[in-house]
Amino acid sequence: MAIGLGIIIAVVVVLVALVFIGYFVGIYNAFVRLRNDIKKSWSNINVLLKQRHDELPKLIASVKGYMKHEKSTLAELTKARTAFMSAKTMDAKAAADNQITSALKTIFAVAENYPNLKANENFLQLQSRISGLENELADRREFYNESVNTYNIKRESFPDMIVAGWMKLQSKEMFKVSEEEQQDVKVEF
Repeated sequence: MAIGLGIIIAVVVVLVALVFIGYFVGIYNAFVRLRNDIKKSWSNINVLLKQRHDELPKLIASVKGYMKHEKSTLAELTKARTAFMSAKTMDAKAAADNQITSALKTIFAVAENYPNLKANENFLQLQSRISGLENELADRREFYNESVNTYNIKRESFPDMIVAGWMKLQSKEMFKVSEEEQQDVKVEF
């Protein structure tokens, strides 16, 4: 009888240990998935930023002849594009992206006052292409921020925080809009 009870206790202890280990393995794997989702979503943003980056010289070339008085706007866009090309970190790329978005808003607002430019087919196609890329970027940024938010909540929740500490996971930053981008575009003539 004592041997049978000992076997039952051993089986229960092994089962509890397996459940405990399985639970922590599940938490670990969830963190791996979330971390990879964040990397994937940033890579998707990067692809769109690269596409937009490649379209900017065409836009600048089509606008240059019309916007002789807005050289500073074109210079700002060129400077932001250069900053993006030289950016090494995610934060630097995000900052350059914010500068490009701000300059593009200004260019599109200023273009309203140039009827010949507004009627130029190349400009209209580029404006449409870049506007489409901007919309896709907004969607991808939203997905990125959702992935980061889910990761950060899980990282700070109990008992997941124990596994996160063991994995030495750090909090992730969300993609933020700069103060400058939150302002209305001012167009002066």
